[in-house]
Amino acid sequence: MVDDDLAKQRRFLLEVEQGVRMANREIIHQRIPELSTENILPFAVSVARLRARYLEAAFNFSEKEHGDPLDDPEIETLRHTREMYEEARDAFEALRHAIDRGYVDLKD
Repeated sequence: MVDDDLAKQRRFLLEVEQGVRMANREIIHQRIPELSTENILPFAVSVARLRARYLEAAFNFSEKEHGDPLDDPEIETLRHTREMYEEARDAFEALRHAIDRGYVDLKD
């Protein structure tokens, strides 16, 4: 009986997974064009620029005289550059996940 329950659970999870794949593919496919290196690399470059901007802001603050603490505007600038980078990075990872799962089409 335990084997029957396990087999039933596996079939159920497989059906759910297939449904999720179909839904994601259909919905994402409507909004995202076929991907190629020509249209994905600019996205990756944008993420790299935001990463560089964030790191530059951090290094600029580390060069303050006498190790003075950051003031509120400086902290806000650093926070803002970090948030911009993290949002772009997370979006790029979501795209990579969609590619990995086959939710988007790839140009030949």
